[in-house]
Amino acid sequence: MRVSIIRLYVARGLRGFADGFAIIILPAYMTELGYDAVAVGLIATASLLGTAVLTLGVGMIAPRRDLRLLMLLGAGLMSATGLVFPNVGHLVLIAVVAFIGTINPSAGDLGVLVPLEHAMLARGAADQDRTRVFARYSLIGALSAAAGSLASSLPEFLTAAGVANLAALRLMFYLYAALGVASAILYRRLPTTQAQQQSHAPLGPSRRTVYKLAILFSVDAFAGGFVVQSLLALWLFQRFDLSLAQAGLFFFWSSTLSAFSYPVAAWLAKRVGLVNTMVFTHIPSSVFLILAAFAPNLYVALGLLLLRAALSQMDVPTRTSYVMAVVTPAERPAAASVTAVPRSLASAISPAIAGALLTTTFSGLPLVICGALKIAYDLALLFSFRHIKPPEETS
Repeated sequence: MRVSIIRLYVARGLRGFADGFAIIILPAYMTELGYDAVAVGLIATASLLGTAVLTLGVGMIAPRRDLRLLMLLGAGLMSATGLVFPNVGHLVLIAVVAFIGTINPSAGDLGVLVPLEHAMLARGAADQDRTRVFARYSLIGALSAAAGSLASSLPEFLTAAGVANLAALRLMFYLYAALGVASAILYRRLPTTQAQQQSHAPLGPSRRTVYKLAILFSVDAFAGGFVVQSLLALWLFQRFDLSLAQAGLFFFWSSTLSAFSYPVAAWLAKRVGLVNTMVFTHIPSSVFLILAAFAPNLYVALGLLLLRAALSQMDVPTRTSYVMAVVTPAERPAAASVTAVPRSLASAISPAIAGALLTTTFSGLPLVICGALKIAYDLALLFSFRHIKPPEETS
């Protein structure tokens, strides 16, 4: 199982690298085609809605299917997305590909492959190691996304070498497809593994807990949808005239700070608990985001956003570990999916709203709304789950 975990880590790194440049290339590509912020928001919504539908379907069948096969199918869909996306130009067709495909406008823990990888990782991790395993998984994903952010500047180098700008952007989508193939090769080498067979519903004794978590996580995701990284990049492009290379550098450092917060989160969770770690690192990050909306210049805005990045993702490995801890092993694939799907659905609503808000006189309004809603979510999570402890905190 240790070898399988390493292969999952590597696959997560490849996908993280792909997402790292895709979230920046997507708004640049849409802008090059002549579309505005509203259109970018609509495509982000279509992508997240499709992710939710697909993740729900996979989560419901995963307890009775070979996880390895499902991951291979997901990697195949990633490759197909990268091949088709740059060959469509009409907004409706782009929306269809975004809905069906795997382009993720919000780099992180959303996507059809995420709950499958979570379930397989949880199978091989003891209670005392589980948070650390997920922290490493998130660390690798974030560092890879940081490297992918730097790679988003490649079109500018290609353009300087004589390649048309639109063609250079399309090449990045083909690279995305190639990384999907590489992920499939890694998944193919995993052992054939089925989740535990069960004759009852995918969720059993933990159903009420999972549904409560799913509702709260959807509030967090709805808030996050106002500043998905594609739209945050667009805000920086429009508000401060940031170049593609500069945006890539910023998101590199943003992802790097997020990456190194993951092992800190695992260390902190052992001392203050998973729920406390989620809440008391999240609230300050939301305050920094709200302040960034009122930043008088680029340097202040970037500084506040980097401070936010250092704290905002510390709830990712702790949240995943907590969900896996408070359900039975047989429920883990369904729990991962059921908590992920509302996140995708909720986050799919707000980008379209945010895209419209970016065109108003106060373009920082999506940042303010996001921060305020996230603070409300954190307080609700603390109130609802502070007494429900995972096994490692009760032993």
